[in-house]
Amino acid sequence: MKIKLLFFARLREQLGVDAEVLELPPGAWTVASLRTHLRSRGAAWAEALAEGKAIRAAVNQQMAPAEAAVPDGAEVAFFPPVTGG
Repeated sequence: MKIKLLFFARLREQLGVDAEVLELPPGAWTVASLRTHLRSRGAAWAEALAEGKAIRAAVNQQMAPAEAAVPDGAEVAFFPPVTGG
């Protein structure tokens, strides 16, 4: 299963990457399990995507809760919450 990951704002800066294609093992993947998988990379990944940090996700350009499915070929974006003004 391949997906495209996008990282924005503070996450892009902390991780040093703005996009990547990731091959995930087979199985039922959700936004939450993807985030856990990425944290297992250690160091900056564990800190930037830590449990309890306010991080938003979008799957195929639609806001997605932690339990949302991540289908094969999806584009998943992670970003900090933003405010306008």
